[in-house]
Amino acid sequence: MGIPAMPHRKFIRTMHDTEKIAIIGGGSWATAIAKIVVGHTHHIGWYMRRDDRIADFKRMGHNPAYLTSVHFDTDEIFFSSDINKVMDLYQTLVFVTPSPYLKNHLKKLKTNLRDKFIVTAIKGIVPDENLVCSEYFHEVYDVPYENLACIGGPSHAEEVALERLSYLTVGCADLEKARKFTQVLSSNYIKTKTSSDVIGIEYSSVLKNVYAIAAGICSGLKYGDNFQAVLMSNAVQEMSRFLTAISPIERNVYDSVYLGDLLVTGYSNFSRNRVFGTMIGKGYSVKSAQIEMEMIAEGFFGTKCMKEINRRMHVNMPILDAVYNILYERISPQIEIKLLTDSFR
Repeated sequence: MGIPAMPHRKFIRTMHDTEKIAIIGGGSWATAIAKIVVGHTHHIGWYMRRDDRIADFKRMGHNPAYLTSVHFDTDEIFFSSDINKVMDLYQTLVFVTPSPYLKNHLKKLKTNLRDKFIVTAIKGIVPDENLVCSEYFHEVYDVPYENLACIGGPSHAEEVALERLSYLTVGCADLEKARKFTQVLSSNYIKTKTSSDVIGIEYSSVLKNVYAIAAGICSGLKYGDNFQAVLMSNAVQEMSRFLTAISPIERNVYDSVYLGDLLVTGYSNFSRNRVFGTMIGKGYSVKSAQIEMEMIAEGFFGTKCMKEINRRMHVNMPILDAVYNILYERISPQIEIKLLTDSFR
């Protein structure tokens, strides 16, 4: 199948701004979002760091490393390992890289991002900066909040690949821009809605990974479903306390983008954070669990960042504290979870 080395600029100029979309990242969630978007626009840009992965993708018609069952018409994709080339050509940039690597990708950046529409599907915090991604793009790259959006919701990439019914929320300060972006996500298996609570969605997506690690640790320690339910009910209360402290606006924490995302990440076998926690509960060291998984559990990094953020917020967060103590202070999971159970009612 012939792959153009470069999309025609004339073609790019004739596309509507909401259809000039590029995916930044090459993992499973990036692949799932690319599948959704290209189904509407029939053309996307796609930045991947490794030229060998791009070559394999073009040859095989699917991502060689993630969601390999999802096939693409690669004539509809402009691939590049040059992040500046992609960002120069496309107006809407969907970032789906692991949060620990975001700064390294952007170090090469020469393109001005201020007038781009930035959509973050990254469920993590930028390390060292301790900022969620919208805050990072605003503070470091001067992108106005009305040009910053996020994708949230209870949705595993694997189920999107299987076209199982999923619900996504697009958050943006400019609700009209959010609504327009939902149009390239909606389908018979993707339901969408909008929200103005970008910060709340991003922080809740970080916290649910931390709580999923806690759920996994408890599973590894052979705590049963009864306790898991108590853990999740305490987790949503803890999440609500933090979101109210960091961004005191009116929100319903029981909406699917908050509670739904927490539940699917805490309970599903597709959840890499739960799997990571289960390994820790079974006695794996952090390093050995990371090596065996071969995939990034965002909650590991998110736990440290959230702990540091909460040192200035002073919110009562016993589950976060317990996970931090196990992962970073090397306190025995048996001891730490027993202390946590004693604090629940």
